[in-house]
Amino acid sequence: MPVILVDSASDERLADYRDLTDVALRRLLEPERGLYMAEGEKVISRALAAGHEPFSVLVSERWLPGIENALSRAGVDVPVYLAPVDLLESITGFQVHRGALAAMRRPVLPSVEELVSPARRVVVLEGVVDHTNVGAIFRSAAGIGADAIVVAPTCADPLYRRSVKVSMGTVFQVPWTRAQDWPADLGRMHEAGFVVAGLALADDAVALDEFAALGHEKVAIVMGSEGDGLSRGALRSVDAVVTIPMAGGVDSLNVAAASAVAMWELRVR
Repeated sequence: MPVILVDSASDERLADYRDLTDVALRRLLEPERGLYMAEGEKVISRALAAGHEPFSVLVSERWLPGIENALSRAGVDVPVYLAPVDLLESITGFQVHRGALAAMRRPVLPSVEELVSPARRVVVLEGVVDHTNVGAIFRSAAGIGADAIVVAPTCADPLYRRSVKVSMGTVFQVPWTRAQDWPADLGRMHEAGFVVAGLALADDAVALDEFAALGHEKVAIVMGSEGDGLSRGALRSVDAVVTIPMAGGVDSLNVAAASAVAMWELRVR
């Protein structure tokens, strides 16, 4: 694979790597170009192992051998741009602690029906806009054992750099897709045999442990936004409203923490 030494932040070959800290810009730019960013040797290796294809890699000298090995193992031959550490920071806008970035091709996502067909436990995210929370939820899903994740149109991008980084690359491990017809896709999950449960505060909500004790074969648990929770449309589309009983005057958990508790309680035994 070609290793190309670069010495200028204005090099047009590095356009994909500029302004990575501008969230609003990257939300538009990355889907438009059909790419996402993977940061660090471990995350890049996991993306390659999942069959994702890079356009190119930008790396500092210290991390070059590991990146070359990862690309070689995957049988991938793409441009590798080698740059000094200080130049990496001037290109990207932040200190690249893990010394490597890869511009990866976005995979084609399956339909909701295709995704959930073989699954028994599905996590659904509506309006979760914090990329750290999205990444943490994917990591919990991988570690605890959810089969798939569906993200609503209002949910943050699981392939945004921060989400990928926090997930430790598990966004490449857990099958996922983005709903296109919301909240009607919740009805499609019901038609596929799922009991659709919305995690929310409500007077008639069922305690999570009581709901889990019912032993439903296929469950989709719907998590709402960090501020307002689930939308009215989503609540009208669920089969049950479920809550995590709390103590100490606390009404709820952070959405990432709540998702981990719910996945653990509803895990297939």
